[in-house]
Amino acid sequence: MQKQYFTLLLIAVTFLTAGTGCEKEKSAPKTKTTLLTQASWKFSTASASGTDITNNAAIACIKDDVITFTSNNTGTITEGTIVCSPTTAGSFTWSFQTSETQLQMSSGIYPSGSGLFTITALTETSLTITQDVVIPPSSSAIPVSATYIH
Repeated sequence: MQKQYFTLLLIAVTFLTAGTGCEKEKSAPKTKTTLLTQASWKFSTASASGTDITNNAAIACIKDDVITFTSNNTGTITEGTIVCSPTTAGSFTWSFQTSETQLQMSSGIYPSGSGLFTITALTETSLTITQDVVIPPSSSAIPVSATYIH
């Protein structure tokens, strides 16, 4: 009889402890710095005032660029085969502004843009930034939103 109780107790303890050891530990969410610096970014899509301009010839020179941010607040833009005039290639410094809702870069991504972007979205695989840009032949700045992916 004691042997049966012992066996039952052993089985019960096994079942009770088996479930608790398999729980995944919840990791802290990644910081915006980690999300930004974990891999290089490549152009995916763009819109101007809500209109898709992904295939617009005026932005052809940025579509093959690679942007790399590092955790020490530096980075590089490497131009592809279509080079912007003036070039956007080179090194830059970066920082978050306004409670990490804006990205300040010491040089712009767009030849006619500035280095200050509003971060519309930042995830594991996607970065969407917006800024007012003059796209020739227009002389007026319009909101341009660009999405980059890993």
